[in-house]
Amino acid sequence: METGAKKFTYKTLVMAVSTVLGVAVTVLALWFLQKLLVPKYQRGVVEGSMIEEYYDSNEPHEVLFLGDCEVYENISTVTLYENYGISSYIRGSAQQLTWQSYYLLEDTLRYETPKVVVFNVLALKYGEPQSESYNRMTLDGMRWSSSKWNAIDASMTDGESMIDYVFPFLRYHSRWDELTRTDFEHVLDKDRVTINGYYMRADVMPEAEFPSPMPLSDYTLPQSAMDYLMRMYELCRENDIELVLIKAPTLYPYWYEQWDAQVRQFSYDYNVPYINYIYLRDIMGLDMSTDTYDAGLHLNIYGAEKFADYIGRYLTNSFELTDYRQIPEVAQQWEDDIVFYDALRDAQLAELQQYGELRSWGANAIES
Repeated sequence: METGAKKFTYKTLVMAVSTVLGVAVTVLALWFLQKLLVPKYQRGVVEGSMIEEYYDSNEPHEVLFLGDCEVYENISTVTLYENYGISSYIRGSAQQLTWQSYYLLEDTLRYETPKVVVFNVLALKYGEPQSESYNRMTLDGMRWSSSKWNAIDASMTDGESMIDYVFPFLRYHSRWDELTRTDFEHVLDKDRVTINGYYMRADVMPEAEFPSPMPLSDYTLPQSAMDYLMRMYELCRENDIELVLIKAPTLYPYWYEQWDAQVRQFSYDYNVPYINYIYLRDIMGLDMSTDTYDAGLHLNIYGAEKFADYIGRYLTNSFELTDYRQIPEVAQQWEDDIVFYDALRDAQLAELQQYGELRSWGANAIES
């Protein structure tokens, strides 16, 4: 009886171990397939890599920028540091909606508490989810938390489901025929595409003439967006964070005067600074014949450095911020960022000289 019990126990143990190993191998294989099939956003449309890069940044960030391309393409974080010692991060992504910015602020507070949050108001014009592809570029890069769950829940368009975000393999399982060399090269790691959230472009295309703005039937900013702005304000107040509202100096997409008036009223009601930099383009020295790369929609590095210098002066004059150039351990981390920044700029300039256009934008530009 004892020998039989031992045999039974041995067989049971072998079966249990085999089952566990089988499950582990299956899970590992599915995990690898998911990593392979999920878009890498390393060439061309790199915006989908931006949100997750925040988690690899080890410096303290006293200024946090939130918004869409009007912040991540228009403000040089390196210039803020070099000129003022401001350690900042831009948590921005393509067409980032107001509620997504709110939940990214919640997410950021899990790791650090900035002294100042700067929110670009253009996104207030959207009151409903807009696009699955833009949602994915913002939400897939967030680490899992209640903030990510709530951001997804608030952002899903018709036809999207939470399960596809929980298990991206279900969404991307049919990408087999779209896989490229980049997908295989970046299964486990990605090249860096921003400098603390700033997306660099060194090419030049002068500002063009924009179409006249279309009249709207209703100029009221959507209540849902304004509700999330209020929640952002309250979250900042609860955490002793100063909230600053800005409108970037670019002219298109059009920012209506009626929208501007509503933000100014919010600013007045809640004592929140609001600065519309459209009216300060000349004062900050922007030359839109040389300071934009796409006919005026966004600033290039030359314009982004001017805008950063101007807004950096405001931030240092208005708030008690640390000069991190005087903090050796943080200064060293920023020196590494500056090295990358300079190398990326030089690589882009070399590409422009060789090809007459940019063919790479992230770290792959340095390697090319």
